[in-house]
Amino acid sequence: MTTKPIAKGDQVTPLDLQLTPTRVIATSIASRDFMPAHHDPGFAKSQGAPDIFLNILSSNGYVSRFITDWAGPEAMVRKIAIRLGVPAVPGQILRFTGEVVATRHEGDEGVVEVAIRAANDLGDHATGTVELSLPVGAVAV
Repeated sequence: MTTKPIAKGDQVTPLDLQLTPTRVIATSIASRDFMPAHHDPGFAKSQGAPDIFLNILSSNGYVSRFITDWAGPEAMVRKIAIRLGVPAVPGQILRFTGEVVATRHEGDEGVVEVAIRAANDLGDHATGTVELSLPVGAVAV
Protein backbone atom coordinates (compact mmCIF):
# COMPACT_ATOMS: atom_id res chain seq x y z
CA MET A 1 0.00 0.00 0.00
CA THR A 2 1.39 3.40 -0.99
CA THR A 3 0.79 6.52 1.01
CA LYS A 4 0.74 10.01 -0.40
CA PRO A 5 4.02 11.89 0.09
CA ILE A 6 3.96 14.67 2.71
CA ALA A 7 3.44 18.05 1.06
CA LYS A 8 3.26 21.71 2.04
CA GLY A 9 -0.18 22.49 3.48
CA ASP A 10 -0.77 19.01 4.90
CA GLN A 11 -2.37 18.99 8.34
CA VAL A 12 -0.84 16.94 11.13
CA THR A 13 -3.26 14.54 12.83
CA PRO A 14 -4.25 16.33 16.07
CA LEU A 15 -3.26 14.88 19.45
CA ASP A 16 -5.35 15.47 22.57
CA LEU A 17 -3.35 14.90 25.74
CA GLN A 18 -5.34 14.69 28.98
CA LEU A 19 -3.21 16.28 31.70
CA THR A 20 -3.54 14.74 35.14
CA PRO A 21 -1.54 15.56 38.28
CA THR A 22 0.17 12.17 37.93
CA ARG A 23 1.24 12.89 34.33
CA VAL A 24 2.58 16.37 35.21
CA ILE A 25 4.50 15.10 38.24
CA ALA A 26 5.78 11.89 36.62
CA THR A 27 7.12 13.64 33.53
CA SER A 28 8.86 16.25 35.66
CA ILE A 29 10.49 13.57 37.81
CA ALA A 30 11.44 11.53 34.72
CA SER A 31 13.26 14.55 33.31
CA ARG A 32 14.92 15.19 36.70
CA ASP A 33 13.18 18.55 37.13
CA PHE A 34 12.41 18.82 40.83
CA MET A 35 11.21 22.45 40.76
CA PRO A 36 8.31 22.61 43.26
CA ALA A 37 6.02 24.30 40.72
CA HIS A 38 5.78 20.94 38.92
CA HIS A 39 4.64 18.89 41.95
CA ASP A 40 3.53 21.21 44.79
CA PRO A 41 0.19 22.97 44.09
CA GLY A 42 0.64 25.39 47.02
CA PHE A 43 4.04 26.49 45.75
CA ALA A 44 2.82 26.81 42.15
CA LYS A 45 -0.12 28.97 43.23
CA SER A 46 2.13 31.13 45.42
CA GLN A 47 4.13 31.89 42.26
CA GLY A 48 1.00 33.02 40.37
CA ALA A 49 0.29 29.80 38.46
CA PRO A 50 -3.21 28.29 38.55
CA ASP A 51 -1.81 24.87 39.59
CA ILE A 52 1.23 22.65 39.06
CA PHE A 53 2.25 22.69 35.40
CA LEU A 54 4.12 20.71 32.76
CA ASN A 55 7.83 21.47 32.50
CA ILE A 56 9.62 22.49 29.27
CA LEU A 57 11.34 19.14 28.80
CA SER A 58 8.01 17.35 28.96
CA SER A 59 6.44 19.85 26.56
CA ASN A 60 9.33 19.23 24.12
CA GLY A 61 8.90 15.48 24.51
CA TYR A 62 5.20 15.63 23.75
CA VAL A 63 5.85 17.85 20.70
CA SER A 64 8.27 15.18 19.44
CA ARG A 65 5.72 12.42 20.08
CA PHE A 66 3.01 14.40 18.30
CA ILE A 67 5.16 14.74 15.17
CA THR A 68 6.57 11.20 15.10
CA ASP A 69 3.15 9.61 15.74
CA TRP A 70 1.98 11.40 12.59
CA ALA A 71 5.08 11.05 10.40
CA GLY A 72 5.78 7.41 11.24
CA PRO A 73 8.69 5.25 12.38
CA GLU A 74 11.14 6.42 9.70
CA ALA A 75 10.90 10.05 10.82
CA MET A 76 13.92 11.58 12.51
CA VAL A 77 13.38 14.81 14.44
CA ARG A 78 16.16 17.23 13.48
CA LYS A 79 15.12 20.32 15.41
CA ILE A 80 12.38 21.53 17.74
CA ALA A 81 12.05 25.27 18.29
CA ILE A 82 9.14 26.18 20.56
CA ARG A 83 8.12 29.13 22.65
CA LEU A 84 6.14 28.55 25.82
CA GLY A 85 3.04 30.54 26.64
CA VAL A 86 0.36 29.69 29.19
CA PRO A 87 0.92 26.83 31.63
CA ALA A 88 -0.30 23.31 30.85
CA VAL A 89 -2.12 22.33 34.04
CA PRO A 90 -3.95 19.22 35.28
CA GLY A 91 -7.62 18.90 34.48
CA GLN A 92 -7.28 20.30 30.97
CA ILE A 93 -6.70 18.77 27.58
CA LEU A 94 -3.58 19.93 25.78
CA ARG A 95 -4.44 19.83 22.06
CA PHE A 96 -1.59 19.60 19.57
CA THR A 97 -2.16 20.73 15.97
CA GLY A 98 0.19 21.39 13.10
CA GLU A 99 0.62 22.17 9.43
CA VAL A 100 3.44 21.42 7.02
CA VAL A 101 4.91 24.79 6.03
CA ALA A 102 7.87 23.66 3.89
CA THR A 103 9.39 20.60 2.26
CA ARG A 104 12.68 20.03 0.46
CA HIS A 105 15.08 17.30 -0.57
CA GLU A 106 18.64 17.07 0.75
CA GLY A 107 20.43 14.20 -0.94
CA ASP A 108 18.52 11.02 -0.13
CA GLU A 109 16.47 12.67 2.62
CA GLY A 110 13.20 14.52 2.50
CA VAL A 111 13.04 17.38 4.98
CA VAL A 112 9.73 18.62 6.39
CA GLU A 113 9.11 21.73 8.47
CA VAL A 114 5.93 21.76 10.53
CA ALA A 115 4.41 24.72 12.38
CA ILE A 116 2.94 23.41 15.63
CA ARG A 117 0.60 24.65 18.32
CA ALA A 118 -0.26 23.10 21.67
CA ALA A 119 -3.19 24.86 23.33
CA ASN A 120 -5.56 24.45 26.26
CA ASP A 121 -8.45 26.43 27.75
CA LEU A 122 -5.99 29.11 28.90
CA GLY A 123 -4.57 29.71 25.40
CA ASP A 124 -1.39 28.72 23.58
CA HIS A 125 0.93 26.62 25.70
CA ALA A 126 3.59 26.04 23.01
CA THR A 127 4.04 27.37 19.49
CA GLY A 128 6.89 26.93 17.08
CA THR A 129 8.36 24.65 14.45
CA VAL A 130 9.66 21.13 14.11
CA GLU A 131 12.02 19.98 11.37
CA LEU A 132 12.17 16.29 10.55
CA SER A 133 13.72 14.08 7.92
CA LEU A 134 12.21 11.12 6.10
CA PRO A 135 13.22 9.02 3.10
CA VAL A 136 13.15 11.24 0.01
CA GLY A 137 10.17 9.37 -1.51
CA ALA A 138 8.01 10.20 1.49
CA VAL A 139 8.26 13.97 0.88
CA ALA A 140 6.80 15.91 -2.06
CA VAL A 141 8.62 19.04 -3.17
